[in-house]
Amino acid sequence: MSSTPERPGDSDDPVVAEPDQVARDTEAIDVVNSTGAVPRDTEAVEREQRTVLVDDKVLANRETVRLPAQRRPPPGPRSRAPLPVAAAFATLWAALLSYLPVAAVIGLARTLEGSGGLAGAAHAGLAGWMLGHGVPIGTSIGALGLAPLLLSMLVVWRLNRAGLHVTRAVGARRTGSTVRALSVAFAIALSYSLLGSVLALVVDGKGTEVTPGRAALNFFLIGLAGALAGSLRGTDALRVWAGRLPAVLRHGVRTGVIAALLVLAAGAAVTGLSVALGGGQAADMISAYRTGVAGQAGITLVSLAYGVNGSVWAAAYLLGPGFALGTGSIVRLTEVTVGPLPTLPLLAGLPNGPMGAGGTLLLALPVLAGMAAGWLFTLRLIREAKQADGGSKEVAWSLVIGGGLIAGPVAGLLLGLAAKFSGGSLGDGRLATIGPDPWAVGLLAAVVLAVAAALGATAARMIRTPKA
Repeated sequence: MSSTPERPGDSDDPVVAEPDQVARDTEAIDVVNSTGAVPRDTEAVEREQRTVLVDDKVLANRETVRLPAQRRPPPGPRSRAPLPVAAAFATLWAALLSYLPVAAVIGLARTLEGSGGLAGAAHAGLAGWMLGHGVPIGTSIGALGLAPLLLSMLVVWRLNRAGLHVTRAVGARRTGSTVRALSVAFAIALSYSLLGSVLALVVDGKGTEVTPGRAALNFFLIGLAGALAGSLRGTDALRVWAGRLPAVLRHGVRTGVIAALLVLAAGAAVTGLSVALGGGQAADMISAYRTGVAGQAGITLVSLAYGVNGSVWAAAYLLGPGFALGTGSIVRLTEVTVGPLPTLPLLAGLPNGPMGAGGTLLLALPVLAGMAAGWLFTLRLIREAKQADGGSKEVAWSLVIGGGLIAGPVAGLLLGLAAKFSGGSLGDGRLATIGPDPWAVGLLAAVVLAVAAALGATAARMIRTPKA
């Protein structure tokens, strides 16, 4: 077999044939020898390898070499959002998130029932949203001033989050500064007040009369309270304040808050049980409207929005003063006097008359709530003493009894405010007065819960403290 190599004439490779070389037979050649490699003998090279033992002593005697630190660019100043901008943005976002659920519920009911379009639903939702801020809405039957507390709680919660977010945005987080917390809360309250006055002008009209000045005041107070809670928490100023208070006052305030929450929880449980037992009557009330599924769903949601009000009324009922459902009416354990009432499922759980002997057991619920708060207060003191001194130091009796007695007025103040905010009016007629008397609820709750909390704290101190 013959082959004709086709390689360039200027190739330096010795195996590349010259262009003018004649064709010849292909023969197998040794590639290594053809490249000019000279065969030679391989000799083994012996090297002495030493084994070095490295122990802790050797490592300790070695010199330490400091490596140069990595160069980093100098940290520049972090950009902070201006307080007015951050407050305005957070306020608008909080208002939008609390308004949308109201507009969605009212808009769904109105759209499916064919009683208005989206513009009418937005207007009605805005009026209901302002009612949740305690702003009276003037209607053909009079002023509507009974605020749904569930909506009010949503509003305060969103403002609380706004205060926390603005605190972070302006760089005041964990500074412990009360001044910066107050400035954040004031900026949010001012923005919220301006927003409320503008929206009051939008809502104000025939059938929904709103006073812009009243709206601005209510929005400012609610915005200040909600945002201040968040800003104090964000700056840790609340913790600084608590650290400066005497121990007995600090523990008493905390126990009073717990006692008030337990009483409200008991009221909520009683309300839910009463509505459940009167479920048939509640179903008849809903079906009496004959508004279809959407309308009945709207009525149910309205009842749920006023469910927190019902819990406060039930707490006043358990404490003794009771509540009113119209001018000249009273609902308490020993007396029930009511007239014609609105057809709402929430009112299906009203008692038909005095409770009699069973009312005594209901009166024990606030006492048990106060004793439970006092018991938990003493357990917390014992736990803190064990963590601080290894359990060698006993809890002082003055702290136990003093904290329990202070808890009563604190709980009475909170329950009195809850009673005040839960009441209102439904027109200018007989239903112009609805809700409990805040003064009676606050004073009676202060006395009952002070004694109960002190007894519960004392009992826990005597039982849970180990004997020497």
